[in-house]
Amino acid sequence: MVSRLLPVLITLLALLPVATLAAPPAPALVEGRDYEVIPDGKPFAPAKGRIEVAEVFGYTCIHCAHLEPILATWKKTLPRDVKLTPVPAAFGGYWIPYARAFFAAQQLGVQERTHQAVFDALHKTGSLPIQNASADEIAAFYASQGVDRAKFMAALRGPEVDAQLAKARDWVAAAGVEGTPTLIVNGKYRVTGGRDYSDRLEIADRLVARERARK
Repeated sequence: MVSRLLPVLITLLALLPVATLAAPPAPALVEGRDYEVIPDGKPFAPAKGRIEVAEVFGYTCIHCAHLEPILATWKKTLPRDVKLTPVPAAFGGYWIPYARAFFAAQQLGVQERTHQAVFDALHKTGSLPIQNASADEIAAFYASQGVDRAKFMAALRGPEVDAQLAKARDWVAAAGVEGTPTLIVNGKYRVTGGRDYSDRLEIADRLVARERARK
């Protein structure tokens, strides 16, 4: 009797991992809950053959500071046809000096290596002030990161930064962004759902897949 049952038991045990690992399919994304469609939306910095995920952020935003390490890890998993584009919000007031600093650093090619350091200076060490930051204070900080102070100051006050700031302000307003951090996929979808940052990134991934399927 035992010998006759043994093959059946072995077969059932072999099937157990499949049954255990199988997960129900993720529920379909729902417009108005998980995301909003942006009428006539366009990527902030379009690149041929690539899908943009833009993060509208502010250096002074504590939630953006919390998201940054998660976002940096997620960025490493992105396929070649997807690019992450940080876009500083320029809502006015104390948002402006650090939005200008972002574009000045980008112009000088030092934005990526100083990005986390700015968050840390604002939210961990307090070496930069959240409000009323002067150009001199910000330039001194970037100098402490190995950036030429005079070049940074010139970029900070230059016409290229003026143009980028205006572009960011207009694009963020057109996308209906009211707070940070906000993820926007290919200029078309504003992520609104998710219980936490991981959920939001999962929604972004699925919207990226939707865009890829439409190519």
